[in-house]
Amino acid sequence: LGNGGSTLHVLQYLEDLYGDQWTSFTVLLIHSGGYSQRLPSASALGKVFMALPFGDPIFQMLELKLAMYIDLPRHMKPGILVTCSDDIELYSTGVTETIVLDKPGFTAFAHPSDLAVGTTHGVFVLDPSSFSGEGGLEYASCQRFLHKPDMRTMRQSGAVCVRRHCSSGNHSDLAVASECVYTDSMFYMDHHTAKQLLMFYKQMGVLCCEIDAYGDFLQALGPRATPDYTRNTSNVTKEDSGLVEVRQQLYSLLQGTALNVIVLNNSQFYHIGTTQEYLFHFTAENKLRFELDLLPVAFSIFPDTAKISDQSSVIQSILEPRCVIGPGSVIEYSRIGPEVSVGKSSIVSGSYINFSVDIPSHCFLSSVAVKIKDQVEYVTMVFGVGDDLKKTVKLLSDIRSLQFFGASLAECLDLWSIKVSDQLFSSGNTCLGLWTVRIFPVCSTLSESVRMSLKMLNSVQHMSAFKLSGFQLLSVEEMLTYKDVEDMLKFRKQIYDEICLQRQKEKS
Repeated sequence: LGNGGSTLHVLQYLEDLYGDQWTSFTVLLIHSGGYSQRLPSASALGKVFMALPFGDPIFQMLELKLAMYIDLPRHMKPGILVTCSDDIELYSTGVTETIVLDKPGFTAFAHPSDLAVGTTHGVFVLDPSSFSGEGGLEYASCQRFLHKPDMRTMRQSGAVCVRRHCSSGNHSDLAVASECVYTDSMFYMDHHTAKQLLMFYKQMGVLCCEIDAYGDFLQALGPRATPDYTRNTSNVTKEDSGLVEVRQQLYSLLQGTALNVIVLNNSQFYHIGTTQEYLFHFTAENKLRFELDLLPVAFSIFPDTAKISDQSSVIQSILEPRCVIGPGSVIEYSRIGPEVSVGKSSIVSGSYINFSVDIPSHCFLSSVAVKIKDQVEYVTMVFGVGDDLKKTVKLLSDIRSLQFFGASLAECLDLWSIKVSDQLFSSGNTCLGLWTVRIFPVCSTLSESVRMSLKMLNSVQHMSAFKLSGFQLLSVEEMLTYKDVEDMLKFRKQIYDEICLQRQKEKS
């Protein structure tokens, strides 16, 4: 469906539940986070339930979103506030400044960003006469919206602004000018607009393609919007034949609808939707850690003899004595045994490691419970944190260009004695990539599945053979098809109960 299709689906659901009543509601709609191919530890349960390294017990992204937006409904006319689950918007406004969401059409929030950030986000082309770029909060009018534009497009369309910052030194204020663009985060739409979109959805009957709530809704808005974007499919996960037509229909529907922008001049937008961003904001960089008071160890059992760097993050996990966690690594919902060392900048999620092992640096390890033929079993995916799970090739002969932990996938398959055939990928002969390749062994216990996947990785690191024949092998795509959420939550609850019990003992 895409996040646009799911937005339309939710509007339909609200009407089914409440009839015409829903048009008097203020609604918060959080997209829970798709396939999460760039942060697969959040794939099984959704990014909105991602654990954060603070709170006692720990907060999930959902709680943080509710806390951040707690003041908005008070000054919001009935309508829908749409937001993603992998971003954090922090801002400050003047004492007398209030964010009011009461205008017809769409109202989007905008944050000053470097031009490089603009290339991976939505960018507003603001009417320069409608705002000054000063103060905490301004209401501006938007001429058009660009979706993931390149530098040239941003400059040509007039999206680039010059901001002046004051830096005090030697008792004189120096104004320093720097270029910026205003990038998107969440947006609000009034009920009249939401009803128009719902009518469109009903007329469509069945959606045949992925619709983006940001790219496909907002690009149609503003007096300078043109239908050119409807043919550009470079940012689409899965290209469908009907997409251009659906976009053109949406453009016709929304053309002329107002796009108001709330410019938050004193704000910071954090995106944590990729493994690199996740590690950077939770461990390496101090800004978000300082602003939210993120902890190196949050709601976990952490004995004195375990070694952990201040630049790591341990979230609702049990660490045994003498285990070692390297700097820049994140451990969540896991049990780490005494003879385990985790290298630098690695992610370990939902795993149980009760054997002696050195997990290499820059390793991504995440376990999933699966139910196959009514039997609960376990699979652990392992990658390099920089591996591209979205990359695909068209032919089996091209799989050597896919990289697994710094090695060619074709080389890895040789080491594991896996034959290249039409059955190798769960997607059949389309979308051949790390997401769909069947390489991860199904095991009867959680710790055994971790052991097998780490042996696979070890064989690639040392270019030594490790036979995977004899195992049922799944792709990440299939793990999500067979996932057993109940069992995964049960494992988290066991860790939670054990931490609570330990705390009671310490108190008494």
